[in-house]
Amino acid sequence: MSDADNLRVVVCAPAYWPALDFGGPIWVSKDLSEGLATRGHAVDVITTTLPARRSRTRVEQVDGVTVHYLATPVRYRWLGLAPTAGRVLGGLERPDVVHVYGLRDPLGIAVTSWCRRNRVPYVLEPIGMFRARARKVRLKRAVDPVLVAPVARHAALLVATSGLERDDLIALGVAPERIRVRPNPFPAPHPGRTGVLRRHLGLDGEPLVLYVGRIAAGKGLELLVQAVLALPGVHLALIGPRDHADVAARLDAAAAAERRVHVTGPWTGRPLDVYGDADVVVLPAEEERENFGLVVAEAAAAGVPAVVSEKAGIAELVAGRAALVVPPAVEPIRDALARLLADPAERERLGRGGIEVATEVGRDAVVALQESIYHEAIG
Repeated sequence: MSDADNLRVVVCAPAYWPALDFGGPIWVSKDLSEGLATRGHAVDVITTTLPARRSRTRVEQVDGVTVHYLATPVRYRWLGLAPTAGRVLGGLERPDVVHVYGLRDPLGIAVTSWCRRNRVPYVLEPIGMFRARARKVRLKRAVDPVLVAPVARHAALLVATSGLERDDLIALGVAPERIRVRPNPFPAPHPGRTGVLRRHLGLDGEPLVLYVGRIAAGKGLELLVQAVLALPGVHLALIGPRDHADVAARLDAAAAAERRVHVTGPWTGRPLDVYGDADVVVLPAEEERENFGLVVAEAAAAGVPAVVSEKAGIAELVAGRAALVVPPAVEPIRDALARLLADPAERERLGRGGIEVATEVGRDAVVALQESIYHEAIG
């Protein structure tokens, strides 16, 4: 094993920077990998070329991290087949620990198989995928005992990003002593209104509620539209890639019928400069699929109060300090928004609390916790 203060870490991610179409996990894996490198660890990222298919492997230095974009000749949605994974791993200096993000993707299955053959400990971070949900649930349940169960069973430890995800893992049969809770890092505080979003929407001082994230089922977006339209004069901006055609069509219809609803599509890069233009950010998740909820962390770092569904894992970090936590239903969301929009002092209090939480749960603190998990897995 390497010197205790200088680990060799391999990070396995089904997609990596700059694959921003895949949302929050890309920012998290990038932040943690760079944070580890900054602290003196040797970090190699094994990933695919998604969202593109490529027949050649390339290696790049990305902010102190060596990233191996493996040849990915075949893809399906976020699943990419990278047949050279074992050969590339074998060509690296033996890692002390491997960190695997995600579940059910061919790359993760290949890398964890290599780890078992070579007796290299690995940490598994399911990023909310452990329970079979959403698409092709029957197929997932059929193949999980063969493909997924060994990946989880042989992991040295599993990382949950919240107590909610930890409870879900336990309910699915993972022993509590094998789980460690490590939140995702909040961005560095960046308060202030830039005006960029209001100019884009053609708004001035009108009350503005903001949602950032995928346009998908289970996100509570139609609940949010109903809640906002019940508040006279309040505008709603929905920013994010379209991941569900029917939901997107219904939101487009709502925007066509009511000028206070704005569906903008995805924002270029990380949307840190848009949060400050909102009066309130909302994460209205209906289903327990938000194992964390990175957009609330981004809003907190911008000093903007949030209304957060109790189904989101991040709720435990921000409740009462940076956000109001409510059930995912129209009336509670509407009432929480009405309360905040009518009370500037309360918005200011929660905004200050968000900055405090973002400082406490910043990258350095989270990377230090991740280091301790690695050392435990190695031991």
